[in-house]
Amino acid sequence: MERLISTGTAREDSGGAVALWLTTQERCGELLQSLPEAQQRWALAQEYTGERHRLLLLPASDGNLAGAIWGLGAQHGSPRVCASDAAPLAERLPAATFRLATPLPPDEATQFVLGWLSGTYRFDRLRGNAAHSNALINALIAPAGADLRYAQAAAAAMALARDLINAPANELGPGELEAAAHALIGRYPGEIRVTRDAALTREYPLISAVGAGSARAPRLIDCRWPRPHAPRVTLVGKGVCFDSGGLDLKPSAAMLLMKKDMGGAACALALAQLLLQLEAPVQLRLLIPAVENSISGTAYRPGDVWRSRKGLTVEIGNTDAEGRLVLADALCDADTEQPELLIDLATLTGAARTALGPELPAAFSPDESLLGELVGLGREHDDPVWPLPLWRPYEEELTSRIADVSNVSAAPFAGAIIAALFLQKFVSAERRWLHLDLYAWNARERPGRPQGAEAQCVRVLYQLIRRLHG
Repeated sequence: MERLISTGTAREDSGGAVALWLTTQERCGELLQSLPEAQQRWALAQEYTGERHRLLLLPASDGNLAGAIWGLGAQHGSPRVCASDAAPLAERLPAATFRLATPLPPDEATQFVLGWLSGTYRFDRLRGNAAHSNALINALIAPAGADLRYAQAAAAAMALARDLINAPANELGPGELEAAAHALIGRYPGEIRVTRDAALTREYPLISAVGAGSARAPRLIDCRWPRPHAPRVTLVGKGVCFDSGGLDLKPSAAMLLMKKDMGGAACALALAQLLLQLEAPVQLRLLIPAVENSISGTAYRPGDVWRSRKGLTVEIGNTDAEGRLVLADALCDADTEQPELLIDLATLTGAARTALGPELPAAFSPDESLLGELVGLGREHDDPVWPLPLWRPYEEELTSRIADVSNVSAAPFAGAIIAALFLQKFVSAERRWLHLDLYAWNARERPGRPQGAEAQCVRVLYQLIRRLHG
């Protein structure tokens, strides 16, 4: 069986692989009774009951490692292993080669492998050699039935998104985001067109306005992978590489994480890579409005009115609501080609985080069946989203006295919904459209999920696209 390396190179003797059991609290007693008596006494002495993410190492009579048990916690009914169950293991287990001794159905085996691989991720290239001083060398022999091709491709896509989001803003601006798109085109040949300068002002005026205050020029990155007669899928990712808030300047605490405001673009790039690597039968287009929202004499101002690509005039009620502006022009462009599925991903509103917290991206769509399918797939593939409504009565909050629409509401309520309603004005009513308002960040350190960038919605959207289009 294929060997999966977490860090470094493991020993090649697969016959000496250490058994790794998984257990729920309900089934822990049954598992322990199947072990040799000495190991049962050891587990009893450790008061081990299969608590979630608790590891028990089992000693052999010669003092070596005989096996390991990993707790899944309480799972009433039929237990299910997901990626987050395995993510801490590559870091927590000692140096050895492991084999999974608990049989799993193929889909759960795949999730286990994906979790193991994604749990090896660290962003430490900017640190000294001490970064790897405590790294353990261990490996997993892939369990039977696991879809290794998918698990490895998904883990690589997640690592791409995390690397981009974790990169400091002095290293990753609009130009570097463009370079990431060129790199993807280099790996999976397609077409790329980048619109800048006067052409950007003419064709995408809102993108141009938002980026006008920065010395790093704004641009619209447009990647295509043609596939004749295949369904059209278009991804739009918010690429605000740093958001100061503009002239409506953010307080310093709110600015600390704004290198991650291009998380939507990073996740869209990762999703595109996953679709291309696994040869999804779709005609794919990727649009990234890449800007930096900065302050200078050329920055756009509160009270300005700008004409969008669609022709609607937009009054700027707040320059810190810039993400919806750059998405509006990109969505308008995407919409004109009438894709079968249009998806945008954006770290858009603090209101979505207030409502759902950092781990549940908010999902919006006028197509309730599409939204329901997405939510179900999110649960199944351990990449959750939660639906919020496009509540039409709130549209009046976007009313402007001097323009067709304002980019913000004067009221402090329902910010995520109002932002989604603003975007909907730039998408045809009949379009199958999904808007994902995500956080793209782990706010705290957890086993297998280091504090920092997180690739949200990549796997669930991949599954949705594959299910919709074969």
